[in-house]
Amino acid sequence: MNEFFRRFAQKSSVAFGSSWAFICALAVIIIWAATGPIFHFSDTWQLVINTGTTIVTFLMVFLIQNTQNRDAKAIHLKLDELIRGVKGARTGLVDLENLSDEELARLQKEFERLRERHNNKVRDIVETIEEEEQEREHERSNQSKSTG
Repeated sequence: MNEFFRRFAQKSSVAFGSSWAFICALAVIIIWAATGPIFHFSDTWQLVINTGTTIVTFLMVFLIQNTQNRDAKAIHLKLDELIRGVKGARTGLVDLENLSDEELARLQKEFERLRERHNNKVRDIVETIEEEEQEREHERSNQSKSTG
């Protein structure tokens, strides 16, 4: 049953996520709106579109959630493999999705501190390069004045 639903959800998400599916849905809405005057915009006429869209939305939620869960799992596995394969990488980061919100917040702050330190180092390097460039430009200017 799981394999059948997986294949069904995958094929359905491809089909229902296409431009043709959107065009068909738009056509249904246009036809429904055009039939409004025929049915005198009755409660039944309104109920038809409300019921239809509710049912489609309800079913699509499960299909979308299934495909998103599967995609997320596949991405996690790929990232886990990359983490394991990179020398020096912290393999403790492999199961981050299982951490509590507090643990994730702590880890996020740690990465923010690392990023800030890195940005400071980069700023220092850029400033040093700019200062050296200004000194060279000043020396060139002095040399051209003395030779001129």
